[in-house]
Amino acid sequence: MRVGVLTGGGDCPGLNAVIRAVVRKGVQEYGYDFTGFRDGWRGPLDGDTVRLDIPAVRGILPRGGTILGSSRTNPLQAEDGIRRVKENLAKCEVDALIVIGGEDTLGVATRLSDEYGVKCVGVPKTIDNDLSATDYTFGFNTAVGIATEAIDRLHTTAESHMRVLVVEVMGRHAGWIALHSGLAGGANVILIPEQRFDIERVCGWITSRFKASYAPIVVVAEGAMPQDGEMVLKDGTLDSFGHVRLSGVGEWLAKEIEKRTGKEARTTVLGHVQRGGTPSAFDRWLATRFGLHAIEAVRDGDFGKMVALQGTDIVRVPMGEATARLKTVDPELYAEVGVFFG
Repeated sequence: MRVGVLTGGGDCPGLNAVIRAVVRKGVQEYGYDFTGFRDGWRGPLDGDTVRLDIPAVRGILPRGGTILGSSRTNPLQAEDGIRRVKENLAKCEVDALIVIGGEDTLGVATRLSDEYGVKCVGVPKTIDNDLSATDYTFGFNTAVGIATEAIDRLHTTAESHMRVLVVEVMGRHAGWIALHSGLAGGANVILIPEQRFDIERVCGWITSRFKASYAPIVVVAEGAMPQDGEMVLKDGTLDSFGHVRLSGVGEWLAKEIEKRTGKEARTTVLGHVQRGGTPSAFDRWLATRFGLHAIEAVRDGDFGKMVALQGTDIVRVPMGEATARLKTVDPELYAEVGVFFG
């Protein structure tokens, strides 16, 4: 059997660990051959491949990014996209495809599997941790660790100058990174997409902290919105999946805080720093387990499924179920951390 592997969407710490586990187990235990497709769905769309074998995956466990490259290419939007993908899979003699990605990448795999008979197994990947049906996605733990370290460092400079520091982290529709890193880093305000915020209340919390001779840290997810406003956009462009580019809520927030409180405010946008670099030990562990179970699903012929972490077990769930809705922060969980605001 020949198995194809692709990594789609934004890069993420742990992708190489999945590839390594898939190839190592597939070759050593099942005798499979592997073909890597370059740059996400662009690979099968254009027939752009690279050979994957044990020497090719040696030493990649601690490396960030992906040796296969990635992109946000959407074959469902390309001219003759479905036909080209199926023809190239056949030309490469690929019998099954392991798709490593988030909501959009796995959404394409679901369509190809359910409607066009392409044999796919999914592996969940997103630093936002917003895929339902799995407790955690790899990359999230690394992103939280990076954001927490940044917040820890910003405390000292905020206190030295007695100014507000606003930290903008990733999170388009789900505030998991903001919530976890903000709580772990001792932030005084955490703003997430799931809960529209009252700017006057935020300024009240900040004023309260200054009265205690303490310089506040505000952590805001890029998709957070004020009660009477809209999402702040980098520009009006859309990617191939119809998503607008976000960025700017941190800078907007800092300006509003300065205007309303009279206190100096500065913004730090962590951006792609959160998804770069070497994966944490937990993400290496989780990504490796996902890879091992994904190739088992291929061996079992259990296609149209995604591997998922539930408790401490790796299980298989229908890909359609996993991508049908986003996993967002529960209001009760967000309310728990409110005691630390202000």
